[in-house]
Amino acid sequence: MITISLCMIVKDEEKHLGKCLRSVSGIVDEIIIVDTGSIDRTKEVARYYTDLVLDFDWIDDFSAARNFAFAQATKDYIVWLDADDILLKEDVEKLLTLKKEIDEAIDSVTMIYNYAFDEFGNVTTSLRRNRLVKRSENFKWIGPIHEYLDVRGNIINSDVVITHTRKHAHSKRNLAIFENRAKRGEDFSPRDLFYYGNELMDNQQYEKASIIYEKFIKEKNGWSEDIITACYRLSGIYMMMDKFDDAFRVAMKSFDYDSPRAELCCRIGSLFLKQQKYDQALFWFKQAIELKKPQDHLGFIQEAYWTWFPHLQLCICYYHLGEFEKSYEHNEQARKHRPTDQDVLHNKKLLEEQHKIEVKI
Repeated sequence: MITISLCMIVKDEEKHLGKCLRSVSGIVDEIIIVDTGSIDRTKEVARYYTDLVLDFDWIDDFSAARNFAFAQATKDYIVWLDADDILLKEDVEKLLTLKKEIDEAIDSVTMIYNYAFDEFGNVTTSLRRNRLVKRSENFKWIGPIHEYLDVRGNIINSDVVITHTRKHAHSKRNLAIFENRAKRGEDFSPRDLFYYGNELMDNQQYEKASIIYEKFIKEKNGWSEDIITACYRLSGIYMMMDKFDDAFRVAMKSFDYDSPRAELCCRIGSLFLKQQKYDQALFWFKQAIELKKPQDHLGFIQEAYWTWFPHLQLCICYYHLGEFEKSYEHNEQARKHRPTDQDVLHNKKLLEEQHKIEVKI
């Protein structure tokens, strides 16, 4: 059976770190905590679980801190988490099984990251990340911000899920790092451009974000998954600005990089719905529900578009087209995922009472 080092970088995480470490304390063989400048009780909490609590002078570079943490590891494999991540009980069991059964020829194992949830507990955003890597391969983190672990070799996808527990307000910290780099005249990689656009959008600087996204997409040098996501986000900006032609153009551009995704089909459907073009909207939302969600790619997945959202929009489209039974059927499909959603319940009541839809038991 392999041994595992847990490597983490933290700052001011006293509220979350204990829960994270409790969730994995029976699985890992070594815990390394690198603190980047906490002024709360973070290090005190960490020392309850490990003696390996080290300081690292913060230099606006997440990769530097993570690589320092990885360099302290001594076990066969390294797993990394953030302080607001946990493993649920079923995933603890999956990871224990993986630890016992993994072929030591494996260089990296990806795990699912359930990053965000709605008010009903449904996953809204998920992706895969390389989480467990062979120490002897000396894999490095790349990029000062929105860093990634540069892995290669024999990689497998596991069904282990890491659960993110904190609801983040968008801070200006990451945006400030990008803007300081720009002021210093630093060159931005394609990945930098993508995440700079994301930070601008998340901080509601939509005009600037649109310029950066357009540049990133036009250059065609980024990872295809990032380009697809940029198309989705930029089309949303243009739709918000009522620039429907630009929104449609950018959304369709995503199809140059992969077969249609539910996220983009729903974006195009929403464009037509906003213009009250119900037949066109209907077509695209129907496309979304017929697609099969990808399981193994490493890009972001917006779960709503693969589950309830297109059904709720089809409910609206069919309602305006006077096809009330179909409207009701799709609202019921949405209700399976959001049984207490007030909009869904309103639709149900309206269709049953005003349009005499018979409830099928």
